[in-house]
Amino acid sequence: MRPIDVDVFNSWWNVFAHPHQLPPERANDGSDWTTWLLIGGRGAGKTRAGAEWIRAQALGLSPFADRPASQIALVGETEHDVREVMIEGSSGLLSVHSRSDRPLWIPSRKRVEWKNGAVAYAFSADDPESLRGPQFEIAWADEIAKWRYAQATFDTLQFGLRLGDRPRQMITTTPRPTPLLKRLINDHTVATTHAPTYLNAYNLAPAFLRNVMSRYGGTRLGRQELDGELIDERPDALWSRATIERCRTDAIPTLKRIVVAVDPPASSGDRADACGIVAAGIGHDGMVYVLADATVARMTPVGWASKAIALWRRLEADALVVEVNQGGEMVRTVMGEVDRNVPVVSVRASRGKWLRAEPVAALYEQGRVRHVGSFPELEDEMCDFDLSGFSSGHSPDRLDALVWAISSLSFGRGEGPRMREL
Repeated sequence: MRPIDVDVFNSWWNVFAHPHQLPPERANDGSDWTTWLLIGGRGAGKTRAGAEWIRAQALGLSPFADRPASQIALVGETEHDVREVMIEGSSGLLSVHSRSDRPLWIPSRKRVEWKNGAVAYAFSADDPESLRGPQFEIAWADEIAKWRYAQATFDTLQFGLRLGDRPRQMITTTPRPTPLLKRLINDHTVATTHAPTYLNAYNLAPAFLRNVMSRYGGTRLGRQELDGELIDERPDALWSRATIERCRTDAIPTLKRIVVAVDPPASSGDRADACGIVAAGIGHDGMVYVLADATVARMTPVGWASKAIALWRRLEADALVVEVNQGGEMVRTVMGEVDRNVPVVSVRASRGKWLRAEPVAALYEQGRVRHVGSFPELEDEMCDFDLSGFSSGHSPDRLDALVWAISSLSFGRGEGPRMREL
């Protein structure tokens, strides 16, 4: 058997690519797409995917293109980014070509030229007007969420995509909650693929993954930069992402009291709300530490009661704080069926969710609450909780349990403290 040339072997992109790095067949609404949006974490392979797609378009490589495209736009955050990342970078345009078909990069003219006549032009998003006049069949826009003049640059690029039978563009970016990116994500005519950093672990240094995952995993920054999630927040919410990040810690002192708060669902079955289960403790200095979010969904009363009691046992908590507005006697009965020795403290809501939550939010602003680790789903509810009493259109069950736990520790008179080390 003849040996395969390594250079050629490495160019077989459709064999080695992850699914998120390959062009989607259809847009989100099932139509033929003109915009492909690839959202990913750091190191998820976005640049490689963009470079390979441009290579396929310039050379007319099947199955990604049926003929070569002659006029291509490469748009990055700055001129430096276009050159150092998109073109000359280790995963850039020059690197993905074999020696035989590698194009010529002419920095002085900001052009990449292929032997078949295809040309790619480099543009900076810092200069939207530079896109006024040129016309293209294909475009690759990189890190659009970081562009200084994002909307103006994007709009000008759209007017230039007017050559050929089917002008197309690819957008590769780490997410940020910018108006343009949010609009593209919600556009059903856009084809979207997504990937967190760990999917490309084989091509990343193990030490890098260990360090960033241990340091940033679950945090707002980690969810954005590693998981590739679009982390948004309401301007009128009681909590902000920045406030929560300031409250994060890994250190737990000796706690004088621990409670597990339970916000039971009003019903059971597939359409029932989740059962909020949150544990917190208070130190001698009055600082409250959020220890766990064990919220469960679509469980029977015995199921969620068992989960709450299991957390109470694991943390050696002092009490279960349970809201009893919805069937108080039923809640006590269910808890007793699981373990009649568990001390249950009943609380009843006399005010709306927003008014109950305001004093707790004030404790966060004062720096008197700490999150031990990260609780992404709970923190999402906190940062989207509005005056309606809902979070993202749903009952904030995790948040309700959090409010009961912190309130009972900070504003209530709990029963005698017990000392323990966690």
